Amino acid sequence: MNWKFWVKKKEEADKKPKSAVREWWDAILFAVVAATLIRWLIMEAYTIPTPSMENSMLVGDFLFVSKFHYGTRTPRTPLQLPLTHQKIWFTEIPSYLDWIQLPSYRLPGFTSVKRNDVVVFNVPRIEENNYGNYNKNTWIDYPVDLKTNYIKRCVGAAGDVLEIRNRQLIVNGTPFENPEGLRFQYLVESTDDINVRNIEKLGLDADDYTNMGRSNPEKPNMVYYTMYLTKAQLELAKSQPYIKSVEFYESMEAPRFPFSKYTANWTGNNYGPLTIPKEGMTIAINDSTLSIYGTTIVDYDLNKNAEIKDGKLTINGKEVSEYTFNQDYYFMMGDNRDNSLDSRYWGFVPEDHVVGKGFFIWLSIDKHGSFLNKIRWNRFFKPVK
Repeated sequence: MNWKFWVKKKEEADKKPKSAVREWWDAILFAVVAATLIRWLIMEAYTIPTPSMENSMLVGDFLFVSKFHYGTRTPRTPLQLPLTHQKIWFTEIPSYLDWIQLPSYRLPGFTSVKRNDVVVFNVPRIEENNYGNYNKNTWIDYPVDLKTNYIKRCVGAAGDVLEIRNRQLIVNGTPFENPEGLRFQYLVESTDDINVRNIEKLGLDADDYTNMGRSNPEKPNMVYYTMYLTKAQLELAKSQPYIKSVEFYESMEAPRFPFSKYTANWTGNNYGPLTIPKEGMTIAINDSTLSIYGTTIVDYDLNKNAEIKDGKLTINGKEVSEYTFNQDYYFMMGDNRDNSLDSRYWGFVPEDHVVGKGFFIWLSIDKHGSFLNKIRWNRFFKPVK
């Protein structure tokens, strides 16, 4: 008698082919798990939505961002639909639950954020995370790992002293090496409307200029434009016979970080000097330092019970006369300097908000291009610099 008949039956059951539905399910599950792990541990895809980094990065560039350069962050919000960020695809439904918030750590990387790195990070302030929503009552305070992703160039690392004088960035007393594609905004005076062909000749698209019309009553025949130009584009514009003048354009200045009475005269083109906090750096607490670093200490420096009241800083209910920072911070700016919502507006980027380092472009689509020129083939696999 065969006393192991059940073994044979089990083997036969194991050999029974899976149904098509089961095979699809297994394949999809494996793909989701693999993509989630790759996205978290190694690399994630991003798209450039705004011109703040032109000409280094163009609107429509698709790039991979390395997580392993600076070290991957452990998940802070575990109750999240895989492969989503903030909302479920094509809906306004949140893709996460913030019922559980875990401590966040960074796995070992092989480098740290350096000056001139192109960095993706979670923008700190709630205002930028609700950009375009003017009803503050509906603003969402996202967990750190789900805050809106920005991409900018690190122009100041922890401990650096940063200053801008007449549009020239200076770090630790030395002029910062400007990126090749650096842009500023100019007021251009033209004898007539500039046609599309000449706009393209200047290397501009619809995101790069604004036609202000015949806005000068003293010169009713002249047409005025604001244009964001590189140095090469500036020289080309000046050489055109229909352009009579090109000057720096001083637009209306928005309030600037750190929004202090001691920095009230700072502008986007004349800013600082400002010392960027570094882990272990100690400052005396007084009216001046609190007005500059107070919100950073209370909101971002990993203190659970820090409060500023009546001009005094208290931590865990005790007043402190000096303060030591708990993590590093960075100062980020766009290469399109006059068209960039960056650290000059909203402040330092905490180390625990850093996502990764821009790695390379794998696709680039020109939304203003014609059918045959929609894809920028020359940008394929271009490293991010």
